[in-house]
Amino acid sequence: MMRALATALICTALAACNMNEQPKDNEYKPSALFPNGRTLQTPVPGTVARDDLKRSAAIATKPPLTKALLDRGQEVFNINCSPCHGRTGAGDGMIVQRGMPRPPDYTEDRLRKADDQHFFDVITHGHGAMYSYATRVPPADRWAVVAYIRALQLSRHATLDDVPQDRRAKLQSGAPQ
Repeated sequence: MMRALATALICTALAACNMNEQPKDNEYKPSALFPNGRTLQTPVPGTVARDDLKRSAAIATKPPLTKALLDRGQEVFNINCSPCHGRTGAGDGMIVQRGMPRPPDYTEDRLRKADDQHFFDVITHGHGAMYSYATRVPPADRWAVVAYIRALQLSRHATLDDVPQDRRAKLQSGAPQ
């Protein structure tokens, strides 16, 4: 009996609540809730958005070059960059083959001489027909892509003198690595 009474009371209370007519303020109309009459309030001085400090540190701190960083850079590059830039960075990706403007080849002298921050900024803000990847690629992954772009640049301009002495004989013999 008590269970039925409790269920009836809960159902009556829920029926009295009209979820479609909840009180709320329109952010662009005046409100009596705050003394200044505005719904949208200016943040308190010194307010830091959630994760902004961590994001700022990741943007400002270029990680050390490691195999893991290059592997991650290759993975992110192949997903996000290769459709336009191609897997080798020559600017001959599938999108270009279908009529989009050709991006520059990463081995152009101008880009080989550019500093790492240039590539990071282009990934962040976009350039020319390229849109920003700031919301798609986190800062740590942007640095990984920059490292991988540098590896692509080096690979296309490497000479036998760049190969460590202990691996030259294997390379010259044509044996698989």
